[in-house]
Amino acid sequence: MARRWLVVSAALLLVLAGCSSRSPSGHGRTTLTVFAAASLNTAFDEVAVEYKKAHPGVEITFNYLGSQDLVQQMQGGAAADVFASADQKNMTIAIESKLISGGPKVFATNTLVLIVPRDPKTGQGNSAGITGLDASLDGKKLVICAPAVPCGATTATLASNLGVTLKPVSEEQKVTDVRGKVESGEADAGLVYSTDAKQAGDKVETIQIPGAEKVVNSYPIAVTASSRAPAEAQSFVDFVASEAGQAVLEKYGFGKP
Repeated sequence: MARRWLVVSAALLLVLAGCSSRSPSGHGRTTLTVFAAASLNTAFDEVAVEYKKAHPGVEITFNYLGSQDLVQQMQGGAAADVFASADQKNMTIAIESKLISGGPKVFATNTLVLIVPRDPKTGQGNSAGITGLDASLDGKKLVICAPAVPCGATTATLASNLGVTLKPVSEEQKVTDVRGKVESGEADAGLVYSTDAKQAGDKVETIQIPGAEKVVNSYPIAVTASSRAPAEAQSFVDFVASEAGQAVLEKYGFGKP
């Protein structure tokens, strides 16, 4: 009996410790785990900084991946409090998998652009002479997102709308990987979100694509069904959609919802 009591007591202590680490602000320290699309990386890092100014008892950790990978991780039991997707499709999958609590809220939009590398020594860009999604890409190393990735699905829609057939040398699982290959000069061109082009700064040259403004990705965010701090998670979701959160997103090139 004494041994059983010790085991039960230890288990209770572990449970209480877990609850304490995720208790609401003002009653201990809360840790929120946010699963967010890779394209939100830099912007959400700053959103978290602003949020914590008003919620000093909250710690926020991020998992940045392609939206489809984040859904798969949650389906596999990965713990998250908030899910921010780069498209409606993966949020719908999350809802149908009963991973989401309540209704998602669209908080931002994004469109595609073509980027080409800029020589870091000379500052000159587009040495391959690429002009858009046209014959100038023939024989060039084009990198795009894989079809299952939100930016890949948007790429496929845009190409279909324009009546062009793309011949990429690789299809990446994250839009940030496409950007990275162009920045490093490994690729001659890449299709990325306008926000990624902005973050790349003078490492790339941006080529606007006529018609891209008609293919818009909407970004929804929601509290997960498994969140152990749902009130704080909802507070973060509301902050992202607030004037302060929107100001940060706009700074990084995201469009209004």
